Amino acid sequence: MEYRILLARESDREEILNLYRTFLYGAAEWTEDYPNMDTINSDLERDNLFIMKNSSDEIIAAISIDKEEEVDALPCWSESLQPGAEFSRVCVRQDYQNQGLVKRLINHVFDILRSQGKKSVHILVKTGHTVALRVYESLGFKEVGCCHLFEKDFICME
Repeated sequence: MEYRILLARESDREEILNLYRTFLYGAAEWTEDYPNMDTINSDLERDNLFIMKNSSDEIIAAISIDKEEEVDALPCWSESLQPGAEFSRVCVRQDYQNQGLVKRLINHVFDILRSQGKKSVHILVKTGHTVALRVYESLGFKEVGCCHLFEKDFICME
């Protein structure tokens, strides 16, 4: 099947929000308040939201390159791997999961970040989100610490 990875556009906002809404109250503990349209608008303004579309032009996956000062300031990130970037809001529509699409999406964004001079990528994974932990470990991410931010406990991976 053919999949395309694109920089999201304003016209994609509603469909991205609908994708996010399919993960409410799951392992990542997303709610009606997060991620929301303000989150999407912020990502779009920074050209940091990427989507994957299927051959029917439906959005089936999304990933953001985030910039959170609280996250960047965590002491667990390797100083020798700076500058780094943060992945956030990684999701694949449930009927497309277990097909290697997260790996494809992340590798695409890795290439973009490398071209920007980034040496590493880090991500916060909600404690207990075992599926996400396994996926990121299979992509070479290592657990480098843990933290409590945004009223939640996370495992820090780099």
